[in-house]
Amino acid sequence: MGLINKSDAEYLRGAFAKGLSSPVRFMLFVSEHNCKYCKDLEAILRELCGLSDMLSVEVHDAETDKELFEQYRMELIPALAVLKIGDGVKDYGIRYYGIPAGHEFSPLVESVLRVSTGESGLSEKAKEKLRNLRSPLHIKVFVTPTCPHCPHAVALAHRMAIESPLVRSDMIEAIEFPELADRYGVFAVPKIVVNDAYDFEGALPELAFVDSVLKAVE
Repeated sequence: MGLINKSDAEYLRGAFAKGLSSPVRFMLFVSEHNCKYCKDLEAILRELCGLSDMLSVEVHDAETDKELFEQYRMELIPALAVLKIGDGVKDYGIRYYGIPAGHEFSPLVESVLRVSTGESGLSEKAKEKLRNLRSPLHIKVFVTPTCPHCPHAVALAHRMAIESPLVRSDMIEAIEFPELADRYGVFAVPKIVVNDAYDFEGALPELAFVDSVLKAVE
């Protein structure tokens, strides 16, 4: 039995048929050592790829392919990049560290659709704020699978990454990486850490979220 149930698979098949305009590749880095969810994540991605010929997955061993791991600026295992494939490879800086299960499956699907079109879906006011950005932003969004408010924060961070080449966005599953969560003082989720210098919690409306992220470079 697949990890994606039949009704969800049919819905996703239709969404991908309607919403994908360019091919999307999942670039997944795994390890044979100390990676509890690597195989599960690979299985989910392969099931998604089975729902559209516009989707593909490329799996690499983080140790064997260390140079590629570093080229994509990966930091944890499992590590997933969602890439747009056209004349070349377009990397918007969207990363998933840990398995995007539970509530986090929804932003993964959204990121696939948005990466394919290259359209962030942000409001014009939010886009204008990002056009004025002059310094790089690295957003880390700590989540848990059972958090109902986390997908909103992850989706907004990923939309910012699609909109601006100066923004990178990570989803980090806090339960899978407890030492990292402790280091950043994650006691509630979603917790958003920007440039390792500024953080805030909660699911904020779009403009409030963008303004909070931008405080890191004010």
